[in-house]
Amino acid sequence: MKIPIAAIRRLTLHDGPGTRTTVFVKGCPLHCRWCHNPECLSARPQLLFHDNLCAGCGKCATVCTEGCHSVSPRTIDRSRCRLCGKCVDGCWCGALEICGRDYTPEALLPLLMRDADFYESGGGVTVSGGEPLLYAEAVTLLFSLLHERGIRTALDTCGEASWEAFEAVLPFTDLVLFDIKGMDPERHRENTGRDNGRILGNLHRLGERGVPVEIRMPVVPGCNDSEGEFEAAARFLARIPSVVAVRLLPYRSLARSKYRAAGIADTMPDEPTPDKAFLESRAAILRRNLAMPIQIMS
Repeated sequence: MKIPIAAIRRLTLHDGPGTRTTVFVKGCPLHCRWCHNPECLSARPQLLFHDNLCAGCGKCATVCTEGCHSVSPRTIDRSRCRLCGKCVDGCWCGALEICGRDYTPEALLPLLMRDADFYESGGGVTVSGGEPLLYAEAVTLLFSLLHERGIRTALDTCGEASWEAFEAVLPFTDLVLFDIKGMDPERHRENTGRDNGRILGNLHRLGERGVPVEIRMPVVPGCNDSEGEFEAAARFLARIPSVVAVRLLPYRSLARSKYRAAGIADTMPDEPTPDKAFLESRAAILRRNLAMPIQIMS
C-alpha cells in the first residue's frame, strides 16, 4: 500500500480541469523514445545530478563514504551508490537530490489537502507518472480518501495495465487522461517497447463503461505524426462515446537535462517542435471525424 513518488507539483493547470495538484509516481511499463519524465521510468529511488547547478566545490566527494563522486572530471559511479543522502545533504547549491520516496495514501493525503481551497475552481488531484495503475490498490485508497473530502480526482495513464487495475480505481475517478502514442502496433512497439493492443482495448472498455476520458496525443516528428496515424486515431476514437476532448501535445526536446541528471541514455529524437500550422493540420483530421473539442497544448 505504498506508492513511490518522484514529485508533487502544486497549482498545475494542464493535468485536468481547473487548478490541480499533480502527483508523479515512479515506474512505467513503457519506455517511450520521447519520454519527458525519464526519472519516472524506474520504480526505484535514484540519485539525480543537476550539472547546471553544480559549483564544483567537491563537497560531495568529501562526504561520500562509497567513493561514488569524482570532481575532475565530474562523474558519479551510481553502481556504488547506496542512496544514503550524505552527498545531497552536503551539496549547498542543490545540484544533487534523491528522486523517489515511498508514501502510503494516508501520508500523501495531508500534503494534497494543503491546496484544497484552490480545488474549488473545479480542480482537484491528478495522479500521473510513470504509470499510476502499477499501484492500483494504493491509488484506489488515495482516491477514495479524496472523494470522502469532496476532492475531484483524475487518473493520467498510458493505458498499459490490466483491466482489473482500471476497475479498482474507476469508482473513485472523475476523469481519465488517456495517452494515445500511435495507432500502428509495430510502430508503437518501436517507439515505446510494447504494442498497443491492450492499451486500445482498455480505452474501448472505458467507453463502454461511460467513463469520461480526455485523450492525450503526443505529436512527435518521424514517430507518430503521419496523416495515416491521425486518420486511424480519428476512426477509432469515433467509436468511444465517452471521450470528452482530445489534446495534442507537441514534442519538445527540453527534457534532455533530465536524462543527464538521472545518468541514463538520452533517447529523445533529434527533431524540432511541430509548428502551429502542422498541428492545426492534424487537428483538422480529428475535427472532420469527431464531434468534440480538439485542443492544442501550447
